[in-house]
Amino acid sequence: MSTTATLKVGDPAPDFKLDDQNEKPVRLSRLRGRRVLLSFHPLAWTPVCAKQMKSLEAHAADFAALSAVPLGMSIDHVPCKAAWAQDLGIVHTRLPADFWPHGEVARRYGVFIEKDGWSKRANILIGEDGKVAWIKIYPLSKLPDIDEILAFLRR
Repeated sequence: MSTTATLKVGDPAPDFKLDDQNEKPVRLSRLRGRRVLLSFHPLAWTPVCAKQMKSLEAHAADFAALSAVPLGMSIDHVPCKAAWAQDLGIVHTRLPADFWPHGEVARRYGVFIEKDGWSKRANILIGEDGKVAWIKIYPLSKLPDIDEILAFLRR
């Protein structure tokens, strides 16, 4: 399996259905008409991933004003994401669990790292039309710049 994004801007975004930290289903196709940020992070309970999710949460009103839905995606299971969300104070941002089949959504989006068993740190923005509008892969140790994402959404 490739460890680089295989999707390109303009490609249709693969649909998925995953449960979030509250055991509520998230289906990408049901969000059509809104922009969706798939904010992939490798693992819950790690410092940079925590900052990444807190950044999404801190800007929940900005995302809502821009008709955008941020989703904090990782391969962790639902109970893990629920405990982590509670620990971080995440109440507005949905954290879908790409646990089983293990990393299937990350694989479909080309950001699963086979040898490690987790995803890359990546942001993939899906447009209102259901097509990939923007992709950025980050070093695992680097926190994505939330201002860069919001600036892209404002264009």
